[in-house]
Amino acid sequence: MTETNPNSTTRPHTLGIDFGTSNSAAGLAVAGRPWLVELEPGETTLPTAVFFDSDTKTRRIGRSATRALIEGDEGRFMRALKSLLGTSLLYEKRRLGGEMMDFSDVIAHFLREVKTRAETATRLEFTHALSGRPVKFHSKDEARNARAEEDLRHCYQKAGFQDVEFMYEPEAALRAARPHPGIGLVVDIGGGTSDFTCFEQDDSGGTRILASHGLRLGGTDFDRQISIDHVMPHLGRGAMIRNSFGGGSLPAPNRIFNDLATWQMIPFLYGPDTRRAARDLAQNAEDPSGLNRLLQVLEDELGHDLAFATEAGKIRANGATEETAQIDLRIVEPGLSAALPRAALEQSLAQMVQDIQDEAAETLRLAGVSPSNVNRCVMVGGSALLMAVRAALQDLCPTALIETERAMTAVADGLALAAQDAAF
Repeated sequence: MTETNPNSTTRPHTLGIDFGTSNSAAGLAVAGRPWLVELEPGETTLPTAVFFDSDTKTRRIGRSATRALIEGDEGRFMRALKSLLGTSLLYEKRRLGGEMMDFSDVIAHFLREVKTRAETATRLEFTHALSGRPVKFHSKDEARNARAEEDLRHCYQKAGFQDVEFMYEPEAALRAARPHPGIGLVVDIGGGTSDFTCFEQDDSGGTRILASHGLRLGGTDFDRQISIDHVMPHLGRGAMIRNSFGGGSLPAPNRIFNDLATWQMIPFLYGPDTRRAARDLAQNAEDPSGLNRLLQVLEDELGHDLAFATEAGKIRANGATEETAQIDLRIVEPGLSAALPRAALEQSLAQMVQDIQDEAAETLRLAGVSPSNVNRCVMVGGSALLMAVRAALQDLCPTALIETERAMTAVADGLALAAQDAAF
């Protein structure tokens, strides 16, 4: 595309960026419509993943990073880095790809690559960014919320942007939603957070934001709980370990299993201390079969493979009409799988779905709106398409129309549209 704005030389070019926990996108407005950059050939969404190749000392992002993991290339795979914003882990130094860096450097590299690809596609130089952000990076800690935004600002600046403005992700999604008079609720279930915006629209499409709210809970938390409940028992979670200092047995400690089920913690598990702990558990287990699988997963660095398998199983179970959905674990052992019928999926997610419903209700309370007066719920994000989530919002707002038509692109589209109005 080429620049057509006659005033372009006096106004910085701003790129709208949806930097997500699981996927990212970038775009700008063209003739009043959102235009998303092909960040990979034929793809406007890019997995928020980085792979450090040990052999070539290079970094790969997006689907290329995922392919490197699946194909067994030697190196370190990272995903869900957004969840580290506002935490001390963000600035912990690690040796990655042959050099010492912290995770803010990794995020900056990812954002720099997004910037470069957008500039190549548009032949523009993007000096500024309009970035989406959760309403709450951290549910109940305002100091950490502020710190997380400053961390993300720092990453954008390290990526080569002169400045960045932020917009709440559900408010960005609202920019892209079709207008409809009445009171609505945007429900944005991302990879790491759930965010809500209550709004009112008039007959001409004029929009007034009534309240925005959120909590630190998203699709990766769904995956984590499913893995803990249904995958980790096959790796020895709950196995009885003989007490080496006396009689009796105790269940295996949960920490390794919990971390292995957590996207952002997986890279920390591949050191000798964790492998040694798993080996000791297997040696003292009454039934070592599951813990031997755990040891294999750690030695072969299969944690992310399990996480991808769990995510795929969740999607299958959500769409299954029969009771045969399962999580395919053959990467660990031929023929191994974990049954995941929809009822079991919904049982694992029940408390988190309740939390989402409660915080959506709190958003309406903050807006001074009765749930019975909401006439539409705009569902955004892949996890917002889970049937249990949709049912919970329908129960909360019984007369609302549940809209899912732009669930996967609404935030990116809205940021692309809003980027032209960013006040730099």
